[in-house]
Amino acid sequence: MRVARLVVRHEARLLVSLVLWVLRRTQGARSGQVFGYARGQGAMMFGFGFVCLVETVAMSVLLRDWPTAHAVLLFLDVYGIVLVVALHASSVVRPHVLDTDAGRLRIRRYVHVDLCVPLERIASVRRELRMTHERADGELDVEVGSQTTVTLELTEPVTHVTFLGRRREVRIVRFHADDADGLVRALGRARV
Repeated sequence: MRVARLVVRHEARLLVSLVLWVLRRTQGARSGQVFGYARGQGAMMFGFGFVCLVETVAMSVLLRDWPTAHAVLLFLDVYGIVLVVALHASSVVRPHVLDTDAGRLRIRRYVHVDLCVPLERIASVRRELRMTHERADGELDVEVGSQTTVTLELTEPVTHVTFLGRRREVRIVRFHADDADGLVRALGRARV
């Protein structure tokens, strides 16, 4: 029951992101400097949405003689396309936020990851393009398009809560930002 509740909450947050995207608003980025990460995945999400659309049309043609199956699959296919668009929308409306007044960096990805890193815990920050990521204890890789562009090393761990509610302590955080150089420079100025 708990997992079902989490999935429903996740889809509701995706649909809210879709509404915010249509209204051209962001979530949780009122104060601070915003750094996007959606460009690194835009082509992939467009391709995925296109494949879902082709599959919807193909299934409609194949099931035209079975109206009940056609209606059910058409609903599921259209809902799947809406979720793909909402997933991309969530990456646009939930950017990374460097809030120097609050003394934190919010690292986000879709509605799955929202990690707050206090600026005083950042030991070093560097621009580092990585295309492969092996899972390791104490490390969090927030990949976009299978790549990360910024690496943070922390003086003490922060707690990352996974999609299913598990807690992990991380000391190294790698994530993608469209303007990685600008983010590294802004973090350098904020830490001084």
